[in-house]
Amino acid sequence: MPHRVVITGVGAVTPLGMNTHQIITALKTGQTSFEQSKADPECVVCPIKKFNLVDYTGTFKNRRYLNQGTSFAVAAAMSALDNAGLHKNLLVHAGLFIGAGPNLDIENEFSDIFDGSAQWSKVQALWLLKFLPNTTASIISQLTGIHGECATLGTACASSLQAIGNAYCRIKDGYLDLAVAGGGDSRLNRGALMAYKKAQSIYCGTGIPDQACRPFDQNRAGFVSGEGAAFFVLESMAHAKNRGATMIAEIVGFGASIDGYQMTAPHPEGKYARQAIINALKDACMKAHEIDLIAAHGTGTQLNDIIEATLINNLFVSKKTHVIALKSWMGHLAAACGAVELSVCLTCMQNNYIPEIRNLSHACHESVNFARFPETKPFNNFLIENFGFGGQNCAIIVSNECTKE
Repeated sequence: MPHRVVITGVGAVTPLGMNTHQIITALKTGQTSFEQSKADPECVVCPIKKFNLVDYTGTFKNRRYLNQGTSFAVAAAMSALDNAGLHKNLLVHAGLFIGAGPNLDIENEFSDIFDGSAQWSKVQALWLLKFLPNTTASIISQLTGIHGECATLGTACASSLQAIGNAYCRIKDGYLDLAVAGGGDSRLNRGALMAYKKAQSIYCGTGIPDQACRPFDQNRAGFVSGEGAAFFVLESMAHAKNRGATMIAEIVGFGASIDGYQMTAPHPEGKYARQAIINALKDACMKAHEIDLIAAHGTGTQLNDIIEATLINNLFVSKKTHVIALKSWMGHLAAACGAVELSVCLTCMQNNYIPEIRNLSHACHESVNFARFPETKPFNNFLIENFGFGGQNCAIIVSNECTKE
């Protein structure tokens, strides 16, 4: 019989804040950190303010091998474990699942390149650790004493949500009692911004930065790059009850798929993105009308938004489910977006709050119930969906029923 899987700890490092109080306050007061990029003045970014890794970890030798995104990830993981109140001896056999993206800060890491050759004498001896995707896992293991099953996923924008989904599956199927899962990323450097500009997917302009990110709006002009991380402690319900843990929410469904269509464009009919959502609903033994809230991928790009809006409209027919787009609040966090959006959704669920989609003046699909205004309203079940470069699709369904037991 499948095990029920609950969330007992959350740690977040986001442009909206570092804890539940800061995040909900930012949402209710409209505080954002969008600004013109210093690395590339043509781009708008959404950075994190006043972050210091040492505040989360203390000093340790190997932090020099962390890039910006992995630093956020380590901090969020430590925060999640602290939030869960886990004794270190319980972590020995815990699993560790991480969503990670590439380090594109090439100019900063290799600042002296002439005629195609790097000046290797000026590069750190173990410079490759800043580029290996599993460095985050190694550091977290060293700091926490986690020694169980470990996996690092690189499925583009679906990475961290899929890492959480994989951890959920391992606990549900009885292979683990306890896991730490999430991801972190930062794509605000010049290398990353240039890569997105070459792909013609990022917003470029010198208007008001706060108005640049426009998911599902007819005048959307590309995504805005953000940064951050979030991690979660997942446990079987029996394990959580046995140690007297507070259950924040329950993961009840997970689905994933791959388009096999194009490298940077989603399937035009959203066929396999739809399949990921259907698989999550089947796993949760739920019907579409039972979903109260959808946290859409909502990047603000021309292709993604209209395909996703049409998919939502066609799949959620009998009930016009509320649809939010959290990238309008903090930008696109790349590999970390799913984990961070999950942390924000949990904050909203705990506060009975549905945030509006910022800058949505003229919706690209009038039949979808986009959240145009904030609402103080309870919701019991929500769906998060992420769709990444390469056709990577992921969906997770979360319920708060366990908190009522």
